[in-house]
Amino acid sequence: MFQVLILCTGNSCRSQMAEAILNYDLAGQVQAFSAGTRPQPAVAAGALDALQLAGLPIDGLYPKDVDVFQNQTLDLIVTVCDNAKESCPVFPRPIPTLHLPFHDPHGEPLSSFIVVRDDIRTRLLPAVRSALGLEA
Repeated sequence: MFQVLILCTGNSCRSQMAEAILNYDLAGQVQAFSAGTRPQPAVAAGALDALQLAGLPIDGLYPKDVDVFQNQTLDLIVTVCDNAKESCPVFPRPIPTLHLPFHDPHGEPLSSFIVVRDDIRTRLLPAVRSALGLEA
């Protein structure tokens, strides 16, 4: 099973939704984790609500610092915001990296979180499948 780290700045919106979507839609092929370069204290309520409205599980989602994953064997790192791309830490071994930015809905109405959730599902899934050589 491929190990994928979704990296963002606060690890409270986009990366959390991406983690949930990848773990659900690519179950058995990918184990996704998310982390932040400057994690927030909690996952945004809008992100959790948007995931639940799509029938996606939210158990176990919480902001994590990227340093937690420094010694973990990862197959792919996906940065979902420009700031995380610029401040992506150096890992002990080279890891393929994919940059796929998404709008930050933090502080916006639930409808914005839903749009970003659907955008993540539409663009991130095929990009991760392609990067890892998985069949659609």
